[in-house]
Amino acid sequence: MDEVFIARQPIFARDLSVFGYELLFREAGASEEAQFINGDQATSQVILNAFTVVGLDQLVGRRRAFINLTREFLVGAIKLPFPAERVVLELLEDLPAERALLDAVQQFRDQGYMVSLDDYTGGTSQQPFLSQVDIVKVDVAQLDVLRLRSLVESLKRYGVELLAQKVETQEMFELCRDAGFDYFQGFFLSRPRTIRGSSIPTNRLPTLNLMAKLYQPEVDLRDLEQIISSDVSLSYKLLRYMNSAFFPIQRRIDSIHQAVVYLGVRELQSWASLLAMASVTDKPSELMTTLMVRARMCQKLAERLGYASGNTYFTVGLFSGLDALMDAQLEEVLMALPLSDEVIAALLRHEGRPGRVLECVLHYELGDWDWIESAGYNPAVVIQSYLDSIDWAREIAARW
Repeated sequence: MDEVFIARQPIFARDLSVFGYELLFREAGASEEAQFINGDQATSQVILNAFTVVGLDQLVGRRRAFINLTREFLVGAIKLPFPAERVVLELLEDLPAERALLDAVQQFRDQGYMVSLDDYTGGTSQQPFLSQVDIVKVDVAQLDVLRLRSLVESLKRYGVELLAQKVETQEMFELCRDAGFDYFQGFFLSRPRTIRGSSIPTNRLPTLNLMAKLYQPEVDLRDLEQIISSDVSLSYKLLRYMNSAFFPIQRRIDSIHQAVVYLGVRELQSWASLLAMASVTDKPSELMTTLMVRARMCQKLAERLGYASGNTYFTVGLFSGLDALMDAQLEEVLMALPLSDEVIAALLRHEGRPGRVLECVLHYELGDWDWIESAGYNPAVVIQSYLDSIDWAREIAARW
């Protein structure tokens, strides 16, 4: 198969549980112009190939996959390679409301598929689809409050569910939820809820203090053993992981001392930080999943590029979301942690090798694949690092 960029963006229900993921595809090395010239059929084949090789379970687990489909895919005789209960078929905003397409949409719904209409703006050209779709996606970044509420009121008459796109702040999420939206998509979880002047919320301090101890200068194995042993929850989780399939150890690990000796300082810092951050229970679990995928992808990409100190890259990826987890400015959080200048420069300014790897991973999450190719990264290396990281994060999260 030709290399295909694949990324996913979570779609949340009102309670911030994950309803599904929108899947983004593009053939590596193909510009948008080239794909248009090659035609819709070629684009559809890229999607089919990706699912055949990668598989739906690896990408979304038990969630639904939202997939953008072209007109050729919808009206053609192409058999979909996935069951109806696993996907939501997305109609792009520029599709014409012609009879052949309307009939095709109805046939998919008769087969049990959910269908969504992408980027609805209220224009008359999209209205014929409203009676034939299950979900309507609205770009809320383009609307003021009055227009938003008016659009919600008019759409609810069709009996459809509403999905708010480009929800970039916690405040916008709350506004859309209060207005009546059912689902939400955007990067609002990756940002702090509010910036509270110069103070870190008090309920975050125990976690931050623990992480500060883990990264204090000249920390040795005995110090780490004492720090971890003093936290009952952290000790339990660490021993549980040490005796799982993640670690091919011949004999059982029964003590923190054994775990510390086996892992060593750097890897133990990474694991303990991950487990400590996951203990923040008033944040949606998907935020931690995103950070785990990001951290692992930084580490695996660095390894494939031949860079040393993989745990440094893991730490950079994991800590890149500390502002959202701690509800404070990243600069402020980092001041409380005794991190190296290399890690701080990577996190704040994307400097050095760790910073450039983090920058690559962040662009991948956004689906900014032109940037990745222009920066000279091998698509095959980046793609495989991403897929490996999704698998790893899913296995980790299953053991919380």
